[in-house]
Amino acid sequence: MYTKILVPLDGSRLSETVLPYARSLVRDLKVPVELLQVIEPEIVSTFADPAHARYVDVVEVDMKRNSLDYLDRLAGSFPGAPSVICSAEIGNPPEVIVNRGAADPGILIAMSTRGRSGIQRWVLGSVTNKVLHLSSNHLLIVRGDEKSKTDGEATLESLIVPLDGSPLAEKALRYSLELARNLKLELVLLRVYGLPTSTYYVSDEYTPDLGQLTEQVREEARKYLESKVETLRGEGLEKCSSLLLQGDAAEEIIDTARKTQGNLVAMCTHGRSGLSRWVLGSVTERVVLHSGDPVLVIPATE
Repeated sequence: MYTKILVPLDGSRLSETVLPYARSLVRDLKVPVELLQVIEPEIVSTFADPAHARYVDVVEVDMKRNSLDYLDRLAGSFPGAPSVICSAEIGNPPEVIVNRGAADPGILIAMSTRGRSGIQRWVLGSVTNKVLHLSSNHLLIVRGDEKSKTDGEATLESLIVPLDGSPLAEKALRYSLELARNLKLELVLLRVYGLPTSTYYVSDEYTPDLGQLTEQVREEARKYLESKVETLRGEGLEKCSSLLLQGDAAEEIIDTARKTQGNLVAMCTHGRSGLSRWVLGSVTERVVLHSGDPVLVIPATE
């Protein structure tokens, strides 16, 4: 499914909150992992002092050595990985990460949403946001805080796939099916519906029955989910269920994930068409920003 998992780190504890999830994926998918630290040129220049023979190239060597020592210590926490690669580079973090991923579409990039501390640091929130918008690779995003664990492995039990009914949104379902099988997760198909945001009326004298419209939209969504579940079960996926909710898409996705432990949410970057669709791009960003669960983002440009 994936050829490698790329884990960018900035040296902070917050950035390391992605590690438990990376360890679990590496263990179950049996793929190599690369730990990457990118050092910004501005940081190097700060510590360079030519007047005292502290030239930029010397500082770069020292910083890379320190980064590799740090990554080597973390590499020992991946005992089940086929291989662990440690890399340190000088450059612009988003550009380096995106270029690394571009070299192989099969690379899964796993990042925390924010993290800042230490000498060799970058604001991982802004970096992650740039990678999210620029990369064509699948991106696993974990929102960390000071209380999040960094050791051990994460326990995943279900894979939630929000669908808006569009073919583009369903791209996430194709990858989620394979991932659910490999990780032995329950696949939960989630559809959120609401009243149409705009409706064309033939006559100004016509007043629509909002209750009837809502029921029509709900029934359409229900049949859609039932069809998808039936198809997946026909393909041999036993642990598959659906959930139909009314309300704001992002809020319902976030609330659903919060109600249970061990969730992974998989979404495409955007998708919209038809009466009961929602803009999956904006929804995805809101879920990434506010969800306490990891989010697997699948680019629409793929």
